[in-house]
Amino acid sequence: MKKNESQILVTQPSVGYELLDSGEGEKLERFGNIVVARPDPQSLWQKNLSPIEWQKADATFSGQKENGGWSTKKNFPDRWQINFGGLDLWLRLSAFKHVGLFPEQLGNWEWCANLIKNSSRKISVLNLFAYTGAATLAALKAGVEVCHLDASKTAINWAKDNALLSGLEQAPVRWIVDDALAFLKREIKRDHLYDAIIMDPPAFGHGPNNELWKIEKNFLELVNLCFQLTSKNPLFVLMNGYASGYSAVAYQNNLLLWQDKFGGQIEVGELAIAESNGQRLLPAGIFARFHS
Repeated sequence: MKKNESQILVTQPSVGYELLDSGEGEKLERFGNIVVARPDPQSLWQKNLSPIEWQKADATFSGQKENGGWSTKKNFPDRWQINFGGLDLWLRLSAFKHVGLFPEQLGNWEWCANLIKNSSRKISVLNLFAYTGAATLAALKAGVEVCHLDASKTAINWAKDNALLSGLEQAPVRWIVDDALAFLKREIKRDHLYDAIIMDPPAFGHGPNNELWKIEKNFLELVNLCFQLTSKNPLFVLMNGYASGYSAVAYQNNLLLWQDKFGGQIEVGELAIAESNGQRLLPAGIFARFHS
């Protein structure tokens, strides 16, 4: 086994985002000037702030994500704007307790952008399960072309709005609404290779034509297809995970495909968010990443 690095990537409080408190299965966050309270099963500890402070939240998600819902203060906006990680983004309350941003990914966006800026060559990036596009925008801002794929047309339109808001509407990006596996198979037939690949596969989902995705059934095929679509001189491969419950080591083992063929280094670890007082970290997922 090659020696690879393990670490924790921590998102710190900023003007655009702050984890105010967490505990007892919930988290209290500030996105710009909007405070949101929502469930988080990882927060297995006591809250620091009083119930009065939590009740000041502008929006609160109650119940389980599948059958829960939002309650908001009067005149709550349909969407609001923040600047986070140097990107201008639209947020809104959406189903399953989401708001359109995963702030724990900031360290990965910065890692991708730095590799791109230091590469001094033309780079083509494939972003799978790309959601509302923050990773895409970070890559575009660094100066590359991106293929952005998601099965949700709503998410794609949201990402386009974010690109417009960030002044990147003219950047070289392909917006693809499709099932990831079906698209990758067509790209292989077209011999369309990529220098960098980003993927954040969910545990469960559906494609635009109701194609079923289960990570335990489809992940290995996804990895194999991505490996076939890798150029002869790859820059990086980034894998993220949260809902699946797998270890980062499981993702690392898949990245050995790239390391064995191209050399390079693999980094693995956890994603976390620091609370305002700096005393605790909220676990927010896993990552594994290869760079040549």
